[in-house]
Amino acid sequence: MSKSKRLLDLMMTVNRKRRFKVQELADEFGVSKRTILRDLQELSELGVPLYSEVGPHGGYQVLNERILPPIAFTEEEAVAIFFACHALRHYTFLPFKTESSSALSKFYHYMSGDVRDRIDQMKHRVDFITPKRQAEFPYLSILLEAAMEQEIILIEYESRQGTASRKIQPVGLYASSGLWYCSAYCFLRGGFRVFRCDRIHAAVEDVSDTKPLDLRHIHLDTKEAFTRDHTPEARLQVELTPEGVQQCEAELWSASRLHIREDGTGWIEGEVPERELPFFAKFFIGLGKEADVRQPPELLDRMRQLLTEMMERYAAK
Repeated sequence: MSKSKRLLDLMMTVNRKRRFKVQELADEFGVSKRTILRDLQELSELGVPLYSEVGPHGGYQVLNERILPPIAFTEEEAVAIFFACHALRHYTFLPFKTESSSALSKFYHYMSGDVRDRIDQMKHRVDFITPKRQAEFPYLSILLEAAMEQEIILIEYESRQGTASRKIQPVGLYASSGLWYCSAYCFLRGGFRVFRCDRIHAAVEDVSDTKPLDLRHIHLDTKEAFTRDHTPEARLQVELTPEGVQQCEAELWSASRLHIREDGTGWIEGEVPERELPFFAKFFIGLGKEADVRQPPELLDRMRQLLTEMMERYAAK
């Protein structure tokens, strides 16, 4: 067996075993212990996280950062994966910021020269722009881990009413317009809520007697079917110009409510929580003449109030 093939097989073997002794590998590969020790040293230099244990029962073990076996990509696949990771650079905060940067660096380094040249040219021809934000999101990794492990997190959350402690069980994270959001069950409110992650000022594992819910069947793709919290709702009805349609298409909340005609105009129709009417009032005022709000009356009243306040503010200048 050639050395390169032995190293490749050895990497997959130690990754599978997780814990092993040098003599075991020497017997399995039919080489001396000295050869295996040299090979393990090379694997360690290549990034395989090996840990040596001393003593009569000592040996080696692979740390938690498991190394995946090599995967063959076509040139087009390699370029696509590179730019999928490259697009994340606009986010200052990511749940896996260090890992994504390391992976991108390794991926680029081991590509052939002609593929690197092609990527270098393409970097200046394509981009995925994300709005720059001053907000900070230091707890994304904690929230994501809690969502995967079905754990309860105690957070300090800043809302309109002030900063207060909340026990939440995260469902998942998503980014929109440069901001990160955490969909979670809130034990204080007794229902599902969406939390702006930059308003989370602390996040630690909850050590109280509160039992986690079984949310394994709920994730970001299914949460709307399970997370209706039975709060009062109002029926939203809005006519849109083609420009209004385009602006509403960029909003996550409009996905199931937006309808588009063949001429490009459209309308929004569907139930929304009454507590969110202040948000919709500001949003549709921002659309100006591109939106004609028909329902509900409470939303129209709130829009009139906001417009009156704006007129009073600017009339005095």
